[in-house]
Amino acid sequence: TLELVRTTFAGIPARKLPPRPAIHPGPVHAQTLHFPTDYPIGLVAIASRMPGQNSHDYAAARILSDVLSSQRGALYDLVPQGHALLASFDFITKADAGIGIAIAAFPKDGALAPLQARMQNILHTLRENGVPADLVDAAKRKELAQLGFAANSISGLAESWSEAQAVMGLQSPDDEASAFAAVTPEDVNRLARQVLDPQQSITAILTPRDAGHPTTDKGFGGSESFASTPDHAVSLPQWASDSLLALRPPEPSPQPASFTLPNGLRLIVRPASVSHTISLYGTIRQNEDMQEPPGKEGIADITDELFHYGSTSHDRIGLQKAFDDIAATESAGADFSLSVLTPDFARGLDLLAENELHPALPEPAFKVVRANTAASLSGLLHSPGYLFSHAMQAAISPSGDPSLRQPDPKRVMKLTLADCRAFWASAYRPDLTTIVITGDITPDAAYRAISRTFGAWHATGPTPVVDLPSRPDSHMSETHVPDPSSTQASVSLPESLGLTVTNPEHFALSLGNEILGSGFSSRLYRDLRVRTGYVYTVRSNLTWRRNRSAYSISFGADPDRIAAAREAALRDIRAMQTQPVNEDELTMARAGMLRGLALQSASLDTIAASYLHFSDLGLPLNQNDIAAQAYYTLDANAIRDAFRKWIRPADLAEIVKGPETTP
Repeated sequence: TLELVRTTFAGIPARKLPPRPAIHPGPVHAQTLHFPTDYPIGLVAIASRMPGQNSHDYAAARILSDVLSSQRGALYDLVPQGHALLASFDFITKADAGIGIAIAAFPKDGALAPLQARMQNILHTLRENGVPADLVDAAKRKELAQLGFAANSISGLAESWSEAQAVMGLQSPDDEASAFAAVTPEDVNRLARQVLDPQQSITAILTPRDAGHPTTDKGFGGSESFASTPDHAVSLPQWASDSLLALRPPEPSPQPASFTLPNGLRLIVRPASVSHTISLYGTIRQNEDMQEPPGKEGIADITDELFHYGSTSHDRIGLQKAFDDIAATESAGADFSLSVLTPDFARGLDLLAENELHPALPEPAFKVVRANTAASLSGLLHSPGYLFSHAMQAAISPSGDPSLRQPDPKRVMKLTLADCRAFWASAYRPDLTTIVITGDITPDAAYRAISRTFGAWHATGPTPVVDLPSRPDSHMSETHVPDPSSTQASVSLPESLGLTVTNPEHFALSLGNEILGSGFSSRLYRDLRVRTGYVYTVRSNLTWRRNRSAYSISFGADPDRIAAAREAALRDIRAMQTQPVNEDELTMARAGMLRGLALQSASLDTIAASYLHFSDLGLPLNQNDIAAQAYYTLDANAIRDAFRKWIRPADLAEIVKGPETTP
């Protein structure tokens, strides 16, 4: 690698760099800003200036932010107390400065003043009395553990080294570890007194407003001036062209070990020895549209949220402390996970299984979560984003389709803890569960560990149907979702497809979509953005489920350019159906798709996500190898034929989210 770098860069002559501008931030003066928002909930954000990455206080700042965001901390406690829909602390940093933001959410039409006062009181108390020392210790363990997990990703490892050397002025991430280890509670308290000063904080309040309801009216307004369009083609330098268009035959990737426990649980193990860490990812195949009893819409989300409230052996705080003690990151519910250092895997797995298989589902927490869910839905169901996505689903699904079910806040408030326990008993079952384990463990050891902790888990009753049924072809329709906060329009042109992901022809559609609508070099971007200036952004997308698939084009545009943009998009689709793509486009698309598949193996997280995705779709675990071979061998005629057979330009619906219509 070093030799390659020398060969490539050594010939560039050195020169003196201009001086960097000095950064001298001025004083911060307290103020409160108010903004309307189309979010379904309101937000209170209190921001403070924090040290940057090259500051000697950066390590203390990271620890302070971890303490403030801890689920055992006073800020997060606003949620289980029923005072906030969510609460967190975010630390955003650059080299010379950072921003710390305490955030909490309130319901649409809810009272924000009490929440704002509680947040201010929490920050004041921490500033005056100091932060809990045990939370400082837990944060230090967490930061040191995260440095180990960074090695599980090629980009994560590169980022750790580049930030340490180029930004923080350190020799290696090991120096960063030393800085974290040296932080004391006194360091954190000193910094808290400095940065949590209410006289130097900025408060922003975002208040939701109604979006109205979908309409079918037309008559938008607005315009934008684009720069002149390119007047000639630009060829890449030969070295760049040779590199981009180089194609090699796909090589089979290493396959994981796969087991099925006697209770039906599927275990997939991909060992890796790059760090002394182990990560577990699990999912239970669920679909609330198919599994929630009529009139009980919302019970799936409530049940899932209650996993945050402890187990039958540990309450919420006790369970979180047990994970903090081993620097483990855990979540439970329909999707669950565990990231832990190798020596603590057994303890972490015991706690995860305790949380997942024996949730407390306490009555007081149920009442809080139910109220928060209903309050959130009151805003969500009228928000432009939700109305837009629901309209897209309605455009491609038949009337009465299960995917169109919607919860009602009033009905949610009538749900009971018995409803929650009944849903948990029926929907959480091992025969619908897949667990993927990656990292510093052998397949046999992983199998023994999962058998010990999850092997006694047994399903009761018949296996529920979780997959939506197949649906007929959708047809053209038009819907407008008013969005008073927007001056431009977001447009989706979706349709259902008649093939599923198990049909080999879906590879030809995916490869063709790479040419048509993926990225800056696509035909849609060229014709709708570069040549005409009709849109700001544009892309096309294919989505797959076991029994269903869909195709869509999405773009952002001034309202008066929507019709022209749609027509240009349809011309591009018809061109895909009538003429084979040219050889350069095909080669570039092949290279991009093959490299994309290879990059999915660049981190253990993405490898695990791929296995879970394949398992959910009922595909083999070597699906990427099958896809790579297909992309390498498919020709232009196969792409044309697939687009001609499956894509129906005349049936594309049109859903517009944008400014109110004008007379």
